Amino acid sequence: MSQATPAKLHSIAAAKIRELILRGELAPGERITEAALAERLGLSRTPIRQALPRLAKDGLLIAAGKRGYAVRTFTKEECRAALETRTLLEGMAARMIADKGLSQELDSAFQDCLDSGDAIVASKEIHEAEENAYGEMNDRFHQLIIEGSDTPLLAELVNRCNVVPFASPLQMVFSSSDLKLVHDDLIYAHRQHHFIVEALRRGEGSRAEMLVREHGQVQRHSMNL
Repeated sequence: MSQATPAKLHSIAAAKIRELILRGELAPGERITEAALAERLGLSRTPIRQALPRLAKDGLLIAAGKRGYAVRTFTKEECRAALETRTLLEGMAARMIADKGLSQELDSAFQDCLDSGDAIVASKEIHEAEENAYGEMNDRFHQLIIEGSDTPLLAELVNRCNVVPFASPLQMVFSSSDLKLVHDDLIYAHRQHHFIVEALRRGEGSRAEMLVREHGQVQRHSMNL
């Protein structure tokens, strides 16, 4: 089996560090050290060193000390603005998909997300593993909306929003510690996924856009933004 190239290792390191930040496992303001990250991620220090400037350029890290970095701290207002902007852009993308017609391939990919989400919310209890699985499914669902629009500019703008903590669909962070309320929120959010796909299949562009925008309010509510 061929080994990963340096460029690929650099990308892998950046993706893993980005996920740690977006999941809150690297806290705002926390200093980043190459050695600690290399040990944590099971990578050498070289791809870590190459990934950090890229993440700083993306806005996730800030300079700290001599050639060091720390996790950027975002205000609540910045998080809310990024989430609302992403929601507006995804609404536009959904309308574009519905207006041009949902392809069989995209329809199948959406159905996979719906099936995965159905299995998760059918669980009697929601714990960290279920939250993470739902977050990954949710992230894929929202990626499909942007990819399906086939509009690179929309993808670029949404990616800029997604580097802001709490704005990414990967994150499912709940302000309530009540597991019953968390479960109810997931059930409601995933029911909206079904409604969105139904509108896309019917070619109802305006309805699909409205549903995506309403869906964004669920994430805002769950995170108390």
